[in-house]
Amino acid sequence: MTDYASIDFTPLDDASVDEVVTHSLVRDVTLASGRTLALITLHNGRDHTRPNTLGPRTLTELNDTLDALSARAADGEIDAVAITGKPYIFAAGADLSQITALQSKQNAQLIAQRGHQVLGRLSDLGVPSFAFVNGLALGGGLEIALNSTYRTIDSSAAAVALPEVFLGIVPGWGGAYLLPNLIGIENALEVVISNPLKQNRTLKPQQAKDLGIFDAIFSPSAYLESSLAWADGVLTGDIRVDRPHQPGKIEKTVKWPAAIKIARGMLESKIGTVPRSPYRALELLEKARSGTREEGFAREDEALSDLIVGDQFAASMYAFDLVQKRAKRPVGAPDKSIARPVNKVGVIGAGLMASQFALLFVRRLQVPVVITDVDQARVDKGIGYIREEIGKLEDKGRVDADTANRLRALVTGTVDKSDFADADFVIEAVFEEIGVKQQVFREIEQIVSPEAILATNTSSLSVEEIGSVLANPERLIGFHFFNPVAVMPLVEVVRTPQASDEALSTGYVVAKKLRKNAIGSADAPGFIVNRLLAKVMGEAARAVDVGTPLTEVEQAFVPLGLPMGPFELIDLVGWKVAAHVQDTMVHHFPERFHSSANLHAAAEIDSPLERDKKGVITGWSKKAAKAVSVGDSPMTEDEILRNVQDELAREIRIMLDEGVVPEVEDIDLALILGAGWPFVDGGVTPYLDRSGAAARAAGGPFHTPSIRGIE
Repeated sequence: MTDYASIDFTPLDDASVDEVVTHSLVRDVTLASGRTLALITLHNGRDHTRPNTLGPRTLTELNDTLDALSARAADGEIDAVAITGKPYIFAAGADLSQITALQSKQNAQLIAQRGHQVLGRLSDLGVPSFAFVNGLALGGGLEIALNSTYRTIDSSAAAVALPEVFLGIVPGWGGAYLLPNLIGIENALEVVISNPLKQNRTLKPQQAKDLGIFDAIFSPSAYLESSLAWADGVLTGDIRVDRPHQPGKIEKTVKWPAAIKIARGMLESKIGTVPRSPYRALELLEKARSGTREEGFAREDEALSDLIVGDQFAASMYAFDLVQKRAKRPVGAPDKSIARPVNKVGVIGAGLMASQFALLFVRRLQVPVVITDVDQARVDKGIGYIREEIGKLEDKGRVDADTANRLRALVTGTVDKSDFADADFVIEAVFEEIGVKQQVFREIEQIVSPEAILATNTSSLSVEEIGSVLANPERLIGFHFFNPVAVMPLVEVVRTPQASDEALSTGYVVAKKLRKNAIGSADAPGFIVNRLLAKVMGEAARAVDVGTPLTEVEQAFVPLGLPMGPFELIDLVGWKVAAHVQDTMVHHFPERFHSSANLHAAAEIDSPLERDKKGVITGWSKKAAKAVSVGDSPMTEDEILRNVQDELAREIRIMLDEGVVPEVEDIDLALILGAGWPFVDGGVTPYLDRSGAAARAAGGPFHTPSIRGIE
């Protein structure tokens, strides 16, 4: 058993001199029963834009606070301790800005041990401890609650999660041992492994309560008062805490190993064996079914310190920094002060994509939005979809009744484009054909004001060519969303040589108001994400065309770590769309992109893929198998992977030389946000550096060793 009290943690504090300390502010609260509860409030002195975090000096102060409270409990001065956060924020986990303090193996081990020492005190104060989770609780923040004796949560808290696996590490301050022993192994697998691997999915408060993480949930209108009264009831014995999900003997001996085995198989099939953190987390969860808490904490110390100094965590921190900083300050964006005001939006088209646009614009901008299409039936269908989706938001409590009614009233549909006359921002979502889009803009330019900004959602066509029919092409920008519009966080803002700074600035400002991350791209075929995904899909199609079984091709791409295989992605975006994108890229770069007749053949089949009961692709459907034509020279999985690695590296180098983006970081950020490229890779280019593809095919690495996560 580790004697945490004997460890010298001063090297951590010495390495964290610039830490924004989250202070532990204490006051006594006299409960209705007359008992005294010492309430710790975590507060870093900043507003909600800088959440409470748990760096080395924060942990030192909290430890000193708990020392004093433990002494008071021993003297009979207090009957309980509770810990809560500043408004809207409980704690967002470890302070990742202090990552330089962890660059040595010694310090990595020290931070793991320090977290266990301090947070573990919450279950060893001599009196019960309560966590009043009043807001965001991530990672170490949630582990504060898990180490407490009892837990309540505010029903309006933004999110609850253990996201460590997403970042290339594991819950290392008690979460991997305490959580499965609180809510059962299957629930713990969801929270610790499955959710982080689903693009870092988080829990809503009610979900966390239903899983058994929290003992009670209260309204924000009187959250603290309700939590204090509930705690008093627990102390007096008037309230009995029931935890139905705590695992019993049968679960630990029978269900637990079975669940671990199933989870391991799912990981191997979904992500391969390259990412380390999911498997280390799985090992910790497996062993948590037996042994003491101290033994569980010691295993977490070893796993966390090992992963912190590994290359995947370094790569994750690079990716994390891109998302947290670079995404919020788009490189090349003109000054926001010159953006045109947007008080009305026009959407040309009323299909699914256009309707998703309209819903997003009206919800985020809360300005009038008008949609149009070629006939009233299509317009009515689009309006119906939008109103139905607003109703779903109301049913889920995402908007109140008044807001829902106001949003419905702001959306109108018409076949008369004169209703666009006073629109400030007009975006099209019509058929992906250059002539169709040109005709749309040629017509709408005659109607809208000279100041209106025009935007095309084209995924691969030339924005400059689309705008060549305009009298004022400087007002046109590319504004490329990703599907599903409500979920995907990226918008590519495409600049043509003619685009004005006012038009571009308006695009960036609108994207931010829509709560999207904007990345600038030159007007090049496929822009950023689709150009590189076309490489992925093209190499997959090439492998099938020469005779490689489809399932083997899917498996070959697993080490890339993308959320889905290439044919699963094609099936999602649509076979005709994928074939069209490939044709577009081949038209522009016939020597570098692969056009597959089989993509077109499969596009004519209603369901070209065969799947098992779990939805896993098992091959071509019978109709598709007859329609496609393949060779007899199959490739090995290693050959396929090497090909796609080299082709991506080569194309990225060309894109940088052509100035498609200002810097390589923008390519990494675009693929993280637009394609779900995993954090543990650090984005695509650090991965290509580590795989050797950059050296083989791109003339050398894209990054220095420290950036790409190589020790």
